[in-house]
Amino acid sequence: MNTQTRRPPFRADHVGSFLRPKKLLDARDQHKAGTLPAAGLRAVEDDAIRDVVRFQENLGLTGITDGEFRRTFFHTDFLTKLSGVTTQGGINVSFHSATGNVDFAPPVMKVAGKVSHDVPIQRADFEFLKGATKRTPKVTIPSPTMLHFRGGRGAISKEAYPDLEAFYADVAKAYQAEIADLAAAGCTYLQLDDTNLAYLCDAKMREGARSRGDDPDELPRRYARLINAAISERPASMTVCVHLCRGNFKSAWAAEGGYEPVAQVLFNELAVDGYFLEYDDARSGDFAPLRHVPKGKTVVLGLVSTKVGQLESKDDLKRRVDAAAKLVPLEQLCLSPQCGFSSTVHGNDIAVESQTKKLELVVQTARDIWGSV
Repeated sequence: MNTQTRRPPFRADHVGSFLRPKKLLDARDQHKAGTLPAAGLRAVEDDAIRDVVRFQENLGLTGITDGEFRRTFFHTDFLTKLSGVTTQGGINVSFHSATGNVDFAPPVMKVAGKVSHDVPIQRADFEFLKGATKRTPKVTIPSPTMLHFRGGRGAISKEAYPDLEAFYADVAKAYQAEIADLAAAGCTYLQLDDTNLAYLCDAKMREGARSRGDDPDELPRRYARLINAAISERPASMTVCVHLCRGNFKSAWAAEGGYEPVAQVLFNELAVDGYFLEYDDARSGDFAPLRHVPKGKTVVLGLVSTKVGQLESKDDLKRRVDAAAKLVPLEQLCLSPQCGFSSTVHGNDIAVESQTKKLELVVQTARDIWGSV
């Protein structure tokens, strides 16, 4: 059943990224080597996106993404298209997984000059996706907080921004311009991917923020004000959700801890319509923080892991949804995987067949619980 009359998020939903097909990875390598021009790479991307759109539609999903097939990283590809933003080296992070640690140095965002939105970033990609599906196309972009948390004050030019409030104001204006451009193209479903509010649930990450001179208790409020300003001019027809992620690289994560430290701000001061929350294992804590969710907001429970191939039990998923419904009315809940399957081009350590089975499980369970997807 296709619930096109329901506003997103949908009963069976997903975060957005999918495992890249080999043909696409090969094309990216050829382009990097200089043997495939940009137009040739985009043609391969177009074909891969048409395929992944059909894949989602055949599963019964209503919210459709392009799988983030045009990106290397979920955040840098977007953020570096803002004037004033560059990447520099990387901060080595020890990601954790069920099989051991994975060392990874994601690019560090640097604000070297005044931040501005000089050209459309996602419009052409959105217009292609919109033309490839009759369902609801979803655009995923990094949260504006990504320009602050990882480097703090030290990653933002003091010459360009002696006052950080001016930095926050410019970032908000840049996002307003991008969102207005997407709205003009017909976008009605936007997702902000935010690791930082989730990282502020982790004791070690909170201490790291203190060492950079930030107050981990105040940062969630400052970030909420930034996000609120960024989305403040969105049209009434556009649903905006935020996805909280504790890191997703080759099936490994960077942070852990329940949502309690940020829950009050997250659910009551952040002016988004819905929340995609990781709840696939113990590192995300219990459902108790959901008691702060007010009426009118939707929580998408990320109960199905994209990090391991083992398939969850439908009965267990139903029991967990029932447990969450004791704190939030069932009508305000939805179901999804806990993260994307490929937040970076590298992809998680999971088979394509497992990706399919997990999404099928989400759709089937949602139909059992709510009667539709």
